[in-house]
Amino acid sequence: MKRDSKLSLALHILGHMGAAPDEVVQSETLAAFHATHAVVVRRTLGRLRAAGLVSSARGHAGGWRLALDPARISVADVYRALGERLDGAPGAGLQNPATCAVERALHGAWDDAVALAEAALLDRLSGISIAELSGSMACGLAAMHQHGSP
Repeated sequence: MKRDSKLSLALHILGHMGAAPDEVVQSETLAAFHATHAVVVRRTLGRLRAAGLVSSARGHAGGWRLALDPARISVADVYRALGERLDGAPGAGLQNPATCAVERALHGAWDDAVALAEAALLDRLSGISIAELSGSMACGLAAMHQHGSP
């Protein structure tokens, strides 16, 4: 998983939304928090909507809001909703790993280790909520309204 990924974007946005969980926020406002384009935000939040973590409304007063209490949304929920995975298998792109016993053994051992690491990661991320992230943010939506910018 890259450090600057969909997960990073989603958590940044959800952290801001968690600071004012009942507020409807437009994609353009959320995009400004991460210095990205509103289309990127909409694509990312669309995946979170499909997982039931956020909801959206169209129209003049439309935008995005959390579908659940931010204390009920874990970082692991977001990770899963986005389909994130740990990457970095050795020998990625090798010609035909199925024909070499050494490559099959290497990939099997690697896949087992990555599965264990990912299980431990998800266990840890399950204990961190969007409410916790929002509580530690000094630049949430409330601050934006006080100062007029993200």
